[in-house]
Amino acid sequence: MTTAIVTDSTSDLPTALLAGAGVRSVPLYVNFGDQLYRDGLEITSAELIAGIRTGHKTPSTSQPSPAEFSQTYRAALEEADEVLSVHISGLLSGTVGSAQLAARDFDGRVTVYDSRSAAVGLGLQVLRASERAREGHGAAEIVAELERVRERADLRFTVETLDFLRINGRIGGAAALLGGLLNIKPILVLRGGRVESGGRVRGQKKALAELAGQVRDYVARFPGARVAFISAPGGEDARAEVRAQLTGVPFQDIGDYALGAVIATHAGPGTVGVAMEPASV
Repeated sequence: MTTAIVTDSTSDLPTALLAGAGVRSVPLYVNFGDQLYRDGLEITSAELIAGIRTGHKTPSTSQPSPAEFSQTYRAALEEADEVLSVHISGLLSGTVGSAQLAARDFDGRVTVYDSRSAAVGLGLQVLRASERAREGHGAAEIVAELERVRERADLRFTVETLDFLRINGRIGGAAALLGGLLNIKPILVLRGGRVESGGRVRGQKKALAELAGQVRDYVARFPGARVAFISAPGGEDARAEVRAQLTGVPFQDIGDYALGAVIATHAGPGTVGVAMEPASV
């Protein structure tokens, strides 16, 4: 039994990495400047943030259609016996719903899985799924492992402003107001598939130190944890600072990743964060 892995562009994994892992990715869309762009193919987060900073209206995003998933599944099933389709949290996007609608037409050969995560938090699960598929595991076995990982995985980040999350409906207005007061910097966590508060501190320096401290705590709980570092345009130096504060901490370094245009639309410029999951479950 051979299993093909499909994901969507919000995994924020580079095209070359996806290709090397044998993973197909279906792009979401960014509506920006009265045009619709395919995430990662026709627009980057750097282009999007540059446009926002020059006065363009804040963009919106939308999921792929079921027809786009059907096309991808059909191509994958020409080379594999089944498909495991791993996607952004259904509480953040309708992408899982589109995938599930498409899967109905393939007589049980397509399994759709909600990662309850996003960005490289999703990406880490996709890479694990790909590793297991190449080892010969079937979709049911891989899903069982991903479910165990999902319960222990952690995605934490801090943003320059909560305005982008508020405008796009990913966080409440009261929390957005609080984030703008007295230079308060929120630590946000993706918990149960939705964005929630993970603490708050005053100032960027303390926020980065708090992120680094939370990585140390996680690695203490899950020795050898897999850790990836993420940032939006403008957050690269902050990402490097978090990494520098973790010198000597014994984790598996999965690398540095840039947020794609869809995730950057919701998180905004200057976002920096970490995605973590246990090495084994």
